[in-house]
Formats: sequence, structure tokens, C-alpha cells
Amino acid sequence: MNFFSTRARHKLVRRGSFQYSIGTSMNKCFINLGCCRSGKIRIGTAFFLGLAVWGSASAASGREVVTFSSPSYRAGTVVIKQSERRLYFITGDGTAVRYPIAIGRAGKAWQGETSVQGKFYSPAWEAPDVVRRDHPELSRVIPGGSPRNPMGVAAITLNLSEVAIHGTTQSMRRSVGTAASYGCIRMYNEDVIDLFHRVNIGTPVVAVP
Repeated sequence: MNFFSTRARHKLVRRGSFQYSIGTSMNKCFINLGCCRSGKIRIGTAFFLGLAVWGSASAASGREVVTFSSPSYRAGTVVIKQSERRLYFITGDGTAVRYPIAIGRAGKAWQGETSVQGKFYSPAWEAPDVVRRDHPELSRVIPGGSPRNPMGVAAITLNLSEVAIHGTTQSMRRSVGTAASYGCIRMYNEDVIDLFHRVNIGTPVVAVP
């Protein structure tokens, strides 16, 4: 059964020593979050993350530790509560780290179960056709590290076509807490870096209403 209803695609481009790739039938230098052959993203290379970036994350993040007690989710699970516009990382001691997020806009949000498939620091991004139709002013490729790159400082790709958990640009920070994306989960940069260090490849991710 297909639990997911996203439509957007995103491509992340490998450039330099801190860019990573998921192979596609077109070009192994691209991470294609919309591969339609299998409905899943194909991993290419490993990841690295500079500790200096993690250490410099702003203290003004939206995350907080909250009580979270549910037998349905084991420690280490990511739970996305769409109605709350919040993402929870379950710590296993009756608490969770809670982060504000932006979810998919109407018709592009998804629900169901998946897992983390890749972790990528400062990826470049190529706007897919559906995004360019809505935003023709966008450059075709936005380099990693650019203040205009909608992936922000990091992207956590999911074992699900067309979806990642990623950072944001300064101008898009105000969208966190709303339904604004093409299906991806958007976080503050300082929060996605924190989550990046908590999750591993295979970490379960559950999205609920």
C-alpha cells in the first residue's frame, strides 16, 4: 500500500568535498528526491559533517525537551505531527526533543512510515520543473552554502520518493510553523543540524495527522 501523496521533486548537486550524491539514471552527481522508477531514493556516497557548524548553531532555535510517553514509538524514532507543525525525536526516557517545522502545503503533505536513507551537509540544489514553473526567478542550480539555497545547511533524505527533512534560508524562516513546502519537512538551520546528529541511517520516521 502506498501511504504517501507527495508530488514535488528536489535535486541536490554534489560539488566539492562536502557534497554528496545519490545515483540516478541521468547523472550520479545529482541527488534526485523524486526518482520515479522505484519510488525510493538510491544512495550514492557517505556523509561528513563539520563539527564547527554544529557547534556554531544558534541558541535561538525553536527546539525544546518535552514530555512524550507513547508505547507506539520506541526510542530513536522521529514522529512528525502535522496538525501541530512539530517534529519529535523520541529519547526513550519519557521525553522527546520537539522542533517546529513547516510541512507540505495542501495536497502535498504525506502520512505514513518511512526511514532515514541519507544525511547530507550543505548540498547544492537544482530546482525541479514543478518548482521552476511556480518560481521562474529561481536559478537552475543553487550552490551549497549559498544563502539562497532552500536546503539550508543540511538535508536528511528519507526512504521515500520526493521527501527530505532539511534546513531553510533566512527569508523562508518565517514559513516554519506553517504548511508551505512541496512535501519536504522544513526546519530552522540550527534545528536540522541538531537533528542531523541524533538520527542515523535507518532511523524510523512516522508522519501522522
